[in-house]
Amino acid sequence: MHGTENPSAWLQRWSHLIAPESRVLDVACGAGRHMRWLAAQGHLPQGVDRNTEAIALAQAFGQVTCADIENGPWPFAGQTFGCVVVTHYLWRPLLPSIVQAVAPGGVLIYETFAAGNESVGKPSRPDFLLQPGELLKATEGLRIVAYEDGFEASPDRFVQRIVAVRPLPSPHVTRWSLQSN
Repeated sequence: MHGTENPSAWLQRWSHLIAPESRVLDVACGAGRHMRWLAAQGHLPQGVDRNTEAIALAQAFGQVTCADIENGPWPFAGQTFGCVVVTHYLWRPLLPSIVQAVAPGGVLIYETFAAGNESVGKPSRPDFLLQPGELLKATEGLRIVAYEDGFEASPDRFVQRIVAVRPLPSPHVTRWSLQSN
C-alpha cells in the first residue's frame, strides 16, 4: 500500500528547516510514511487522503482527515501549518491552497513527477506531470531554499522538487499617519 515505504529522502534532507514541535500537514498522506517520520522528529503531523484504508493506518501517527480534496472543498481553509509536505501528488487546482497553508516562517516541501517521466514509466499523463518551472511559479512570494528539476536514476524518473519558506513579517514596520494643521 502507498505510504508504507521509507520517508522521502527530500523530506529527510530538508526537515531541519521545520521549527520544533510544528504542526505539519501531509497532503495525500497515504498510510502515513511521512507522518510517522515527522512524529518521530517531535512534530505534530496531520494527514489528509481520500483512501479510508490508508487513513486508518496513518491515524497511528497523528490527526487524519479523510477527504476527496480533488472533488470536494479544501478541508484546511484558513488554517496554516509550520510545514506542508507533498510527495508524488499533483492536483493543480489545489496548488494555491497548499501554498497558502504554509504559515509565516513555515516550510513547503514538495516533490512529484515531472514532464519527461512519460518516456521512462508511470505516471505518464500530462495531468500528473509538472511542467518545467511549474513549482517555481506556484510558489512565487515564498523564499526558495532548494529546487531540482530533472532526471534521476534508480528508479528512473523525472522529478521536480522544491523547498520554500514563507517569510516572517518584517519586524521593522513603520506606521505613517497624516497630521492636519
